[in-house]
Amino acid sequence: MPEFFLVESFRVLVERRYNATGDLVTVSEATVKVDVDGEKLISVGEGNGPVNALDQALRKDLGKYSPFIEDLRLADFKVRILTSGTDAVTRVMIESADGKGNRWFTVGVSPNIVDASFEALSDSIIYKLLRDGAPAPVKQR
Repeated sequence: MPEFFLVESFRVLVERRYNATGDLVTVSEATVKVDVDGEKLISVGEGNGPVNALDQALRKDLGKYSPFIEDLRLADFKVRILTSGTDAVTRVMIESADGKGNRWFTVGVSPNIVDASFEALSDSIIYKLLRDGAPAPVKQR
């Protein structure tokens, strides 16, 4: 399977604060660093939660693959706890959809809910690229 992009790192910040009008708000910001066929790209996204911010950042700029994911959207997001306790292993299942009405599911599993979510998000993008016939990267890793 082609490795369309390599995620070098990601970071998510969640801040709860009072805004300028005195309302208590929670804001999430994500930074994603990817390598797309030798081109290093850094994107930042904001969202109403860490998963939304990661989704925004990851899809903001994937270089030559960006046109293939313009109509991609998150249709559903489910979290299941596989073990008990606050250190539980988490399974995240994402249902994605595109402008043609296609739907598919991807899964991420990790003790870290953000990591599991990111795994499912990136797999969703990879599946869409593969299904829609995106060109394989020139440089193979």
